Amino acid sequence: MTVWTWVDLALCVALLPVVVACGYLLLLTLLSWRRAAPVPPAPTRKFDVVIPSHNEELGIARTVANLSAVDYPASLRRILVVADNCSDATAEKAREAGATVLERHDTEKRGKGYALAYAFEFSQKDGFADAVVVVDADTVVSPNLLHAYARRLADGAHAAQAHYGVMNPTASWRTRLMTIALGMFHKVRSSGREAMGVSCGLRGNGMCFTHAVLREVPHDAFSVVEDLEYGIRLGRKGHRVHYAWEAEVQGEMVSAEKQSRSQRQRWEGGRSQMRKLHGWPLLKDALKQRSGLLLDLSMDVLVPPLSQLVLAAVGSAVAASVLVWLSGGTAVWASALAGFGLMSLGAYVLRGWWVSGVGPRGLLDLAWAPVYVVWKVGLMLRGPGAEKRGEWVRTSREAERP
Repeated sequence: MTVWTWVDLALCVALLPVVVACGYLLLLTLLSWRRAAPVPPAPTRKFDVVIPSHNEELGIARTVANLSAVDYPASLRRILVVADNCSDATAEKAREAGATVLERHDTEKRGKGYALAYAFEFSQKDGFADAVVVVDADTVVSPNLLHAYARRLADGAHAAQAHYGVMNPTASWRTRLMTIALGMFHKVRSSGREAMGVSCGLRGNGMCFTHAVLREVPHDAFSVVEDLEYGIRLGRKGHRVHYAWEAEVQGEMVSAEKQSRSQRQRWEGGRSQMRKLHGWPLLKDALKQRSGLLLDLSMDVLVPPLSQLVLAAVGSAVAASVLVWLSGGTAVWASALAGFGLMSLGAYVLRGWWVSGVGPRGLLDLAWAPVYVVWKVGLMLRGPGAEKRGEWVRTSREAERP
């Protein structure tokens, strides 16, 4: 073996983490094709729809009105607004709109995770509902939302997730890219994971849990990414999250750079923390227990953000090309692996664009992707913000900015 062959093999070994991550995304892409929506059962299950809120007086009435109009018997559903440490008229506006309001004041335990735990405990003690649904305060939902959850619960599910999309995709190039990004992360990955029979993951908005699973696995997740944290705990107890792909919740995404920067720093910082705490332990336990559910959860946590993965794949391709040139074309295995990684990411991104529904304009906006990648890498280098682990950091809505 020549020295170039040894260098080629060494580079191949170095490329393995990138190739495995890209291959995982390619697998989910290939399995993400939409299937026919299941027929919902006759409505019998009762739902408490929980809206965790912090100073949402301007938009809470719209969200309550939207949820009040879902296609499900009114006697079988109830809207619970948690006014958590509010200093405005959120509680009053929610009551006027027809919601049951739970006011919570705790200067030490603040944040969405605590608000959810408070509402879940109330729902279980009150005894009206069989399951709880979580909808953010800046959200509109599809009329079939509760029917979709009822179908999953009737089929034996204890946790379900609707598709989480973007309400304002045309606000700017940034929101169109976010729509494509959520198409990849929420729809492509969730559909692929559902096809494999593993957990589709929790997205924080549009989640559903039975009272039975909340009793078995109490919702004591209080980090910035409480959804990811709780989804891991469910998986460790053997419960997968089922994907209700035919139903949708749409949240408002910020179009301004400053607000988007703060939001992404919190999200990426939270996922980074979960990666450090749970990534390798999940993989170790998955191999020990021979659990496909835990293996997928470990991959979901360990796969880095797309911006980092793209940079790693491009850098690997450049290094492999230089090696091929220096070796006179004899060292090609690393180049083949790098090419596979780039091809996999390309298929994943194009599939995300396709399912996002943003059309040709969104495809043109992908030209901004390099700028977006550099911007996100800058956020990564800057590090997470100084917020407490799960404390409310309210992002201003589009209508609130001048």
